[in-house]
Amino acid sequence: MKFGLAAPHRGPLASPEALRTIAARAEQLGYAYLSVSDHIVIPRVVDHQYPYAEDGDFTASQQGRADTMEQLTLLGWLAAVTSRIRLLTSVTVIPHRNPLFMAKSLATTDQLSAGRVIVGCGAGWMREEFEALNLPDFDARGRVTNEYIEAMKEAWTGDAPKYDGEFVQFSNIDVKPAPIQRPHPPIWIGGESMPAIRRAVALGDAWYPFGSNPKFRMDCPETYIVRRNKLFAVAEAAGRDPMSLDLSYNCAFHNHVAQAGMDGQARQCFTGSPEQRAEDVRAFAAAGVRNMMLNVTAMELPAMLERMHEFAENVMPLVES
Repeated sequence: MKFGLAAPHRGPLASPEALRTIAARAEQLGYAYLSVSDHIVIPRVVDHQYPYAEDGDFTASQQGRADTMEQLTLLGWLAAVTSRIRLLTSVTVIPHRNPLFMAKSLATTDQLSAGRVIVGCGAGWMREEFEALNLPDFDARGRVTNEYIEAMKEAWTGDAPKYDGEFVQFSNIDVKPAPIQRPHPPIWIGGESMPAIRRAVALGDAWYPFGSNPKFRMDCPETYIVRRNKLFAVAEAAGRDPMSLDLSYNCAFHNHVAQAGMDGQARQCFTGSPEQRAEDVRAFAAAGVRNMMLNVTAMELPAMLERMHEFAENVMPLVES
């Protein structure tokens, strides 16, 4: 099992000094991944329900006062202040940017980071952000996402790249340099719905669900396995070996203090003593998960560093043993 954490992209820790410290400490402690989230604008009014909260509230909006760094710019900056840790977009809202721009930007960062980029892909959920950015129809975002991923792959791998789709067309272009990673940086498909599962099978190197979606709850091994089996069934029906898909997992629940579980659980998975959390991680590993992103965020730098150290020093050795 490899572990990762999110680099702050908003709030008091989204500063060069704090980000540099967090990135350096993550490498020092043996974390494998550093992720960056994605919002270009935060609408002042968000009526659409946030899919990863029980009440559907998107608290980051704060009446339009959210300060959010641009994802691909921050990814490139993190590449410059690190040397080993993998750099994950978690996730890129694929319809938000032109696919040729994304292909060029991500290939550039892959070159400059010596091949450390991982592209987490999602279709997006916030209608108001799509409308503010004057993007293709929000209700077509799944089709747009699929085409843009295909187009990026063509840009990265084609000798004479060309694509003729509903939402993007190009030919007679050169978008080199290609990424260092061949054939391209790994594609982790985020999402828990059946369209996301089908996208992972058709276009992904890994499936990367969040465990906190109330509609598709995967907050314990048993519920995760139910959804994983749907992924495997779709893969088999499509003629793809399920074992060719890497399994990654975003764990929003991690806490060193035991929390009450959802749906009547006595203890929420990934909370509690080091031994309890290590046992939970091993259970997910037994279900095939190889990569796990942890919630160790905090509002102050000493508190976040303490959470990073606590897991690395108390839980990782138990998992490895």
